[in-house]
Amino acid sequence: MYTTRDAQNDVFSVLDRYAVSTGDPDSADAASRVEVLRVSQPFTNHNAGMITFGKDGYLYVSLGDGGAGGDPLNNAQNRTTLLGNILRIDVATLPYTVPADNPFVGEGGGVREEIWAYGLRNPWRFSFDRETGDLWCGDVGQSSREEINRIQAGDNCGWRTYEGTRQNTDLGGASPDDFLAPVHDYPGALGRAVIGGYVYRGARVPSLRGSYVYGDHTSGRIWALVDDGVNTVSTTEIAHIPEVTGFGEDRNADVIATSFSSNGSLWRFVEPGGGAIPEFPQTLAATGLFTDTGNLTATPGLIEYGVNEPFWSDGATKRRWIGLPGQTRIGFSSTGAWSFPLGTILVKHFELQLATGATRRLETRVLIRSDLGWDGYVYRWNEAQTDADLLSGGTTDVFQVADPDAPGGEREQTWAYPGRADCIGCHAEASGFVLGVNTRQINRDFEFPLEPDNQLRTWNHLDLFTTDIGAAGGHPAYPDPSDETVELGTRARAYLAVNCSNCHQPGGPAPGNMDLRFDTPRDEMVAIDVTAKRGDLGIANAVRIRPGAKESSVVWERMRRTDGTTMPPLTHHVPDTFGIELIGNWIDSGAN
Repeated sequence: MYTTRDAQNDVFSVLDRYAVSTGDPDSADAASRVEVLRVSQPFTNHNAGMITFGKDGYLYVSLGDGGAGGDPLNNAQNRTTLLGNILRIDVATLPYTVPADNPFVGEGGGVREEIWAYGLRNPWRFSFDRETGDLWCGDVGQSSREEINRIQAGDNCGWRTYEGTRQNTDLGGASPDDFLAPVHDYPGALGRAVIGGYVYRGARVPSLRGSYVYGDHTSGRIWALVDDGVNTVSTTEIAHIPEVTGFGEDRNADVIATSFSSNGSLWRFVEPGGGAIPEFPQTLAATGLFTDTGNLTATPGLIEYGVNEPFWSDGATKRRWIGLPGQTRIGFSSTGAWSFPLGTILVKHFELQLATGATRRLETRVLIRSDLGWDGYVYRWNEAQTDADLLSGGTTDVFQVADPDAPGGEREQTWAYPGRADCIGCHAEASGFVLGVNTRQINRDFEFPLEPDNQLRTWNHLDLFTTDIGAAGGHPAYPDPSDETVELGTRARAYLAVNCSNCHQPGGPAPGNMDLRFDTPRDEMVAIDVTAKRGDLGIANAVRIRPGAKESSVVWERMRRTDGTTMPPLTHHVPDTFGIELIGNWIDSGAN
């Protein structure tokens, strides 16, 4: 099963059948392809799921709800479409037939008889327990809950009426008992894309025997869920695999994991040994990153730095530090992402100016590269502003800030602290994991303790790179976004690159194929006069970017919003008026 486009650029999920090659039992005969099923997809996300045979010999196929956000076409509750369902088909006769005991056979009214269970949003991975035959499914949530279901024939798994255990829309006259309750669900603070796994029936790891092993793509957390057939007995975090994408079983029922970050490797579980894993420092002071935490005096070895084009962070001011272990060095690239050695630490500190004139320390984020990838930790400053405590998940605070346009000259501002899953969701592989430390950002002057100097020149002088990079002037740099002597398009593209391209680039976590990197040619951005695929926001004939008309451009409109349609989507409550004006002027001028 795979996703493809036709000559008109329409998206389809396709199920194909191949015969085994007569010359190689481990290969398929390329000439034997038969198309079994083709499903039109209205949007570019939630397109594909999983296929596997049940013990009954029938093929089970999962399909997402068709994409966008919030299931706008209500596909998952509409049994006249194949979207948002698990299908059960007989492929013994091609292209396929419907088993006579499927739950909706003969119902009529256009109901698709292939449906075995429905009400699913993005059932990326499901599996059968090889001992009990139970079907377990991980269904990726919208924004609040990720869920695990144990599904039987005819079940309505709830979406979009329910997101996990949270009611999402009006019941419309239905009873809560009409919907299958998840075996387990968890909040976005623990992860944002559940990856369904397997009930462990192998022998290599006795402690996992009978546990349902699953994970989360964004946070990398791996759990073992123990269920007694009626209730969840326990859910224990057992491992961390960065950007986990799927699970499988070998011939001995041992569970194997795959990952975007594993360089083609497979992950196998082993019994833990060597004692308990040390607890991560619970306060910022305990990390040892600062010799004087109250005054933010960095430990020797941490280098403070600045960037040319700051990411918009709801009006907060920021400070940044980097530290490398021992004599290790950075792999330099003039235009691409840098590579960082194991043990690299990045620190970013956030402060907000309050209506009283006082400066409020909000949070300090720590990003560390371990042998399992990059891990993010968030410390929230205490009321005394003397230290910060490690957060276990995302949370919010509300502050009074000055605003001359608000009644009385001040207003409330919500500050959202990200959870660990949010950190890894943004610091993804496509962007090189590290977002602000690259040539275009670092190539600028900085006020070092002794004297100001260009950061690239200083870092090169300190031998922080694996090679001599030469003169800083020979490398590119993002412009000051407020410098009107710089061409408007250059400043606008730099803004989009820093604030948007981390997700909107090939291989990035955002759907839709838009590429907002700085060097991408205009006609390859998949943005100019391209129809918006994830909702038109009420704009007639909406496109992503319409040259000469910012009001018809979804990209610009999303920047102005603070509801569920805003971009960037995480921890964002205050629009960037400067950025909105900059991008709006660029679009109105022709977006060149």
